[in-house]
Formats: sequence, structure tokens, C-alpha cells
Amino acid sequence: MQKRTLGKSGLEISAVGFGCMGISWSYGQPMSKADGIALIRAAVERGVTFFDTAEVYGPLENEEVVGEALEPFHGEVVIATKFGFAPGPGDTKRWSALDSRPEHIREVVEGSLKRLRVDAIELLYQHRVDPNVPIEEVAGAVKELIEQGKVRHFGLSEAGAQSIRRAHAVQPVTALQSEYSLWWREPEKEILPLVEELGIGFVPFSPLGKGFLTGAINANTEFDKHDFRNIVPRFSPEARKSNQTLVDRLGEIAARKQATPAQIALTWLLAQKPWIVPIPGTTKLHRLQENIGAVRIELTPADLQEIDTALSEIAIQGERYPPQMQQMVGR
Repeated sequence: MQKRTLGKSGLEISAVGFGCMGISWSYGQPMSKADGIALIRAAVERGVTFFDTAEVYGPLENEEVVGEALEPFHGEVVIATKFGFAPGPGDTKRWSALDSRPEHIREVVEGSLKRLRVDAIELLYQHRVDPNVPIEEVAGAVKELIEQGKVRHFGLSEAGAQSIRRAHAVQPVTALQSEYSLWWREPEKEILPLVEELGIGFVPFSPLGKGFLTGAINANTEFDKHDFRNIVPRFSPEARKSNQTLVDRLGEIAARKQATPAQIALTWLLAQKPWIVPIPGTTKLHRLQENIGAVRIELTPADLQEIDTALSEIAIQGERYPPQMQQMVGR
């Protein structure tokens, strides 16, 4: 497995990470704890050293699975987790209330340390910017945790340019995690130039378009009743039918490269900048192996130009989040 460094931080990780959320949450029925542990350990055996989780995934359950799975590999892997949500009244599964008060951050970190079975959290992200707490206070709280040895690196997720600059001035930001893929290129406008200027690594989540870019989903696909994609506008049957053109073009390029559409989508991300590390998630071993295989594929400048030209001719349909979630991003 190739290695990459997140920005100027010196934090070296595998070129492709593993987003662990789907093991416990959001994409239909969760895996059993035993199966989730086995899959995570299979990733380690194949060279993956970067694993992404969050307190809210489950909630709490995903950190427990990741912590048990990776306990034998301390010192060999990097675990990233997140704070920033808290349960609302009667809300036991889908935490929707933002809370980045310093006292809450400290409380969350203590719980995460126990569930992850580590002495220090390698990379701690603010999950979403909290409009009720100045970002300087958030960065200051994490700075104190770093000084105490409980956290090693500070990250932000889905933050806007102003928040990134203000936070970075208080405590250097190691990584920004935001959605970025062949069907969501918004970060290219402002965010990628900014993180390059500041020396911040970039971690794209949903690099396979929540599964759509694999080619395994079409307009007739029916999702499990618990699947988050049921409420995502971009996954309405009409949007899927319209967006199929992108996957078809991706498939044509993949066939010529003796690769899969998913591998081309991941290789395209890796080709954008040397400090970009995508974190595809999966619950299937063969998909894990497929994703890891993306690091062995090379896209020529001509290939990249062909992909850009194809994308310029396709208008992606559907918002990436429902309205209640969209208002939480890019602050």
C-alpha cells in the first residue's frame, strides 16, 4: 500500500483509508460486531492504516467496533474520530443537535478514548461547525487536549473557508474532511486552494458517491428501509436515472484500463493532489479489495482530460443532502 502525508502535519497514512460508518449505521442493517471487526482487520492485513469513525455513528457503537478491531494494532494504524453532536430530546439513534461547547468536547473525548481503547486520539475532527460556539473556542479546546496528550491532531469536517482560517490560526488544522467525488466537485472552487495554501490535508468522504459510482445502483434499486439514501434527493429514482450517464462513461474508461468504475473514481481523486486521502466505506470484503486496488492504477493526463470533458457534458441531478442536513455544511 502506498503512503501519503496529510498536508504539512507529518501524519503519514495509507493512500486509501477506510470509512467505518457503514459497518454500524446509515446504510441499511448494520453488520454484526464480529463481522465488522473481521472486515476492519482484513483491511489492516491489506495495508490500510487509516480508519475513520465518529461518536455519532451508531451512536457510540461504531467507535466500540473500531476500538476492539484495532486494539492489537496500536502504533501501526491511525484512528480518526469526531465530536460535535449530542442527542436531542428523545433522540436516541440519530443525534441531530449540534454541540461543540468546550466542556462537551472534553466529555466526548473521554468517552471516545475508552471506546477506542487508546491513550490518545490520533486525529480529532469537529463533525460540523456549530454556529452557537465560536470556532476559536473549539480550536482552543482541542489545543488544550493536544497539550494534555489526549489528542494528537485537529481536524474539521465540512467547514467553510472562513471557519477553516479562523480555527487554523488558533490550532493548526491537520486535515479537512468533506465530501468530494466525481459527482460532487464543489470543494475545487474554494476549499482545495485554501487547504493547499495552509498546508492542510484533505480527506474526501463518500468518494464513491455513496455507492452510486460503483455502478451497482440504478433507477430500479430498492434500498433497505433503514438506509439513509432513501431521503437523499440525489438518490430519487428520477435522479438516479438521469445520473446513470456519468456511471456509463466511467464504465467505458474503466474497461479500457482493465479496472472497475469504483477504482477509476478513487484513482481520479488520488490524481488530484498528493495530500488527498479518500476513505471509501464498505461492508463487503471484495469491495474492500477492489477499493485498495485503486492505488495500482495510473491515469494519464489524457485520461484525466477525458474524464473532465465527460463531466462537463453531464449535469448531475439532485441535491446531495435533504434540506435539514444541507444547512449544516459549509459554515
